[in-house]
Amino acid sequence: MPFMKNLYHPPLETIPYSKVLQALSEPNRIRMVRCLYHSGENNCTAYSNSLMLNKSTVSHHIKILREAGLIQGRIEGKEHIYSLRKEEMNEKFPGLLESLVSVKDEDI
Repeated sequence: MPFMKNLYHPPLETIPYSKVLQALSEPNRIRMVRCLYHSGENNCTAYSNSLMLNKSTVSHHIKILREAGLIQGRIEGKEHIYSLRKEEMNEKFPGLLESLVSVKDEDI
């Protein structure tokens, strides 16, 4: 069986608000969160294409979002699939995600 790298997902109780806000301080990361809010799941290629960013930049943004606790990932074969921790974020920081999706694109 091949070695599988486990992705780190911080427990909800350890996620500080300041870390979440820091992760959301970059416009492309806000766009990624908004995309996941509406789509449910995506992989790196989807972001590379829709945001017109190279894959290494997308990977960097995903790592920051994941380590801040906003998203979670799972591995399916060679593919990394990401989803928003919507219920958990709404529990810990009520209204945060809704405010992100209600902002106009030009105001990001």
